[in-house]
Amino acid sequence: MSKTKPPAAPIEREREARSTGRRLYGAIANKLGAAILSGEYRPGDVLSGEVVFSEQLDVSRTAYREAIQALAAKGLVESRPKAGTRVLPRSRWNLLDPEVLGWAFSGQPDIGFIRSLFELRAIVEPAAAALAAERRDDDALKVMRDALARMTRHTLATEAGRTADRDFHSAILHATRNDALIVLNASICAAVNWTTQFKQRQRTLPRNPIPDHRRVLVAIADRDPAAASEAMRVLVELALEDTRQAMEP
Repeated sequence: MSKTKPPAAPIEREREARSTGRRLYGAIANKLGAAILSGEYRPGDVLSGEVVFSEQLDVSRTAYREAIQALAAKGLVESRPKAGTRVLPRSRWNLLDPEVLGWAFSGQPDIGFIRSLFELRAIVEPAAAALAAERRDDDALKVMRDALARMTRHTLATEAGRTADRDFHSAILHATRNDALIVLNASICAAVNWTTQFKQRQRTLPRNPIPDHRRVLVAIADRDPAAASEAMRVLVELALEDTRQAMEP
């Protein structure tokens, strides 16, 4: 005799509703965010009203409003009574937000934007590598070695390898023991991740970048700031060149 499943308790139903709501407005935010980053909606454009959009997407007005709030928090849009929701100038966008970077790379980012990410990395990461060489401890070095071993085992063509790549760069930033640099961790690692994935959309990686990472690790292990900075500078420079080649027809 089959048993009837008892109805969910009120608190469980509330949790399920919240979880569904988060997924729903997250999906709407992703759709609109990607459309803005791709240029489908341009700065100054006014989005359709929440009634129209909610009907088009077949979602509740509440879910749509929450999605717009998420986009506003990232500087992409601004909502005003009677004026509607307007796409803000690109200079207002939080382009280093990991989610915004994901939206940018869901389409075809232009080489200017990609170059700007690599210029940021070229400013931050060589200096971070130098500080890491001075300040790293054995635990930090172990994290870097473990990440490099996983990168070597899985390769950057796999999600596991790219996760290890992010862990490697994150470990260097944390080894600086500089709170201001560590705050950049999520943004730098997101830039590393998305550009690495982007390079492999049309073809395999043009070369193996793992030896570049190994040279950085060796310099940090040797407590050689100048060598660590130079190795990281070369790593970032070659990664940009790989990306340029990947964008060629």
